[in-house]
Amino acid sequence: MKGKVALVTGASRGIGRATAILLAAEGAAVAVNYFQNEESAIAVVEEIMKAGGRALAVRADVRDGDQVRSMVAEVEKSLGPIDLLVSNASIGFPVKPFTEFSWPEFEAKLTGELKSTFFCCQAVLPSMIERKSGCIIAISSTLSRHSSPGFIAHSTAKSGLDAFVRSLAEEVGPFGVRVNVVAPGLTLTDATAWLPEEQKAMIGKMTPLQRVALPEDIAGAVLAVASGHSRFITGCYVPVCGGMLML
Repeated sequence: MKGKVALVTGASRGIGRATAILLAAEGAAVAVNYFQNEESAIAVVEEIMKAGGRALAVRADVRDGDQVRSMVAEVEKSLGPIDLLVSNASIGFPVKPFTEFSWPEFEAKLTGELKSTFFCCQAVLPSMIERKSGCIIAISSTLSRHSSPGFIAHSTAKSGLDAFVRSLAEEVGPFGVRVNVVAPGLTLTDATAWLPEEQKAMIGKMTPLQRVALPEDIAGAVLAVASGHSRFITGCYVPVCGGMLML
């Protein structure tokens, strides 16, 4: 990643944080996007800079096209043209039976998930297409392929994201731009802290690798897909779940 510029959305915590730190360790200049938690985003930037890397904290609600365009302009001005977009920002959703959902709750997850990647991709692609080089990685979920009770909004939204990536990969491939999905299984972050420890342990025992994921495991997969060694991989769905989902 030496000499590359990466924008990681939702990078103040969890998978985004681990990804930003790993990409920076591998030589990328990293834009750390956040929406609410400025303190945590600045801490990520400071950690990267302390290790000798380049980083910038940039605030934007990635569901808002104007904010996204301003963010990308700021990153390009400070760090240079964006070579890698990691669309990771988490869009919250209630976990409950379908019969208890209201349409506005369901719609907020669907539109929020797709808006965030739509706006970010539209903002970074013109430069990538012009340079005939670029990589986009959307963070999906194994729940898009194998759902669980209560996760219908999340599963539906992430399935839409997967289809979006396949279509976009087909469209921008001739311009040298790759688009892929990295799909985590259960990962130990503050976003999953509400799950009972017994449930996490049970899922770990059911996993061929006998544990659940850490944020660094997902970051490693992002790095692998983003690397030039993966230059002939596009339109792919890469599950990172210790073998719980085998395609």
